[in-house]
Amino acid sequence: MSEIIIETRALTKRFGGLNAVKDVDARIERGKITAIIGPNGAGKTTFFNLVSGTFPLTSGELRFEGEKVDGKRPDEMARLGIARTFQTTSLFDGATVMDNLIVGHRLRTRSGLFDAIFQTARLREDERICRDKAEEALDFVGLRHIANRLAADVTQEERKRIAFALALATDPKVLLLDEPAGGVNPEETAGLADLIRKMAASGLTICLIEHKMDMVMGLADHIIVLDHGVKIADGSPGEIRSNPLVIEAYLGAGHDAAA
Repeated sequence: MSEIIIETRALTKRFGGLNAVKDVDARIERGKITAIIGPNGAGKTTFFNLVSGTFPLTSGELRFEGEKVDGKRPDEMARLGIARTFQTTSLFDGATVMDNLIVGHRLRTRSGLFDAIFQTARLREDERICRDKAEEALDFVGLRHIANRLAADVTQEERKRIAFALALATDPKVLLLDEPAGGVNPEETAGLADLIRKMAASGLTICLIEHKMDMVMGLADHIIVLDHGVKIADGSPGEIRSNPLVIEAYLGAGHDAAA
């Protein structure tokens, strides 16, 4: 039987009179790749914001590893092991790639203001651990060679990989990837898809929002489809391709089920 790492029950988020997400029941399996798809305005990013703690729930229930985590802040969710990337990768452009990544592991460290003022042994050890973790993450995503380059000078595809590395540096159990292939060309998309497979093969649970259907169908073990904040389908890529509701709402009548 599959192990569920994230589960939502009747998950709902209202903004005034608008239901951005309404009564969504979803299960994300440990070690699998789950895709969240749907047309623009379907509630996909709001769903991520709820799962990551960025938005509070209006109603419903959110569970992580079987425990209720309703109301936890983003930093608390990150410490539990939920990391996320965003459609646009924000970096400190005046700092090096390595310095950007060193920040990522800080949530796992113990040193505080006292340690910073007095330059304690604990601070020095935390700094060493953060650097080691940053180097490990850069190696994983294939960017060790640009560690000392200014973040302002990297390509869009490299920024995507840096976003993955930033998330990896937090020692996550689950990665929420918001349009990981947005703005990159087909060859770069294939490379990012291979990297996502590598992350899943390492034992991470992946949940991604993506509009590139070829990528989604080739990557995902399970797909959840949202439309106007409501879950209209979920299942394997094959099941989603042939689902009449999904074809009508998102894939289009001309979609080739054999593609």
